[in-house]
Amino acid sequence: MEKRKMSALILPGAFLWLLLATGPAWGAADQTEEIKQEQTKSRQEEQIKELRRQEQIENLKRNQQFNQTQQQLDQLKQQKTDPAGSQQPQLQQTQQQLDQLKNEQQIKRLQSELQINQIQREQNQQRQQEQIRELQRQQQMEFLQEQNRKNQLQLELDRLRQQ
Repeated sequence: MEKRKMSALILPGAFLWLLLATGPAWGAADQTEEIKQEQTKSRQEEQIKELRRQEQIENLKRNQQFNQTQQQLDQLKQQKTDPAGSQQPQLQQTQQQLDQLKNEQQIKRLQSELQINQIQREQNQQRQQEQIRELQRQQQMEFLQEQNRKNQLQLELDRLRQQ
């Protein structure tokens, strides 16, 4: 009988000791996980800030290119004002293309800002990381397409200048 009493006392005691001994380890694991999540969140916030900085730099470059192109077009309009006005339709068309490009860029800039705001609100960090990568890829594609259109516009300006 005494063995049963001893076993009845030892088992709960051992279990209690096991809980007390491993409890801090579980707490440490929780703290480690929290630290990892905070670090991930901090990295993602930095990535979002970097996205915004890159977007601002790209916008400044685009604006500078637009202004240069507009100046070239204005110079062409002044130089090529012949009495017959034969180049006027071509210059107007080029001006419309430039204006359209500017408008599209403003729309894209606003859309990008909305996407960044949406990414910031995403609670799931893995999903947020995927959205950041997708936005970066999308911005790179749009940048290349825009560069192509600007190059075409510049070629048109150069052609008009040669006439």
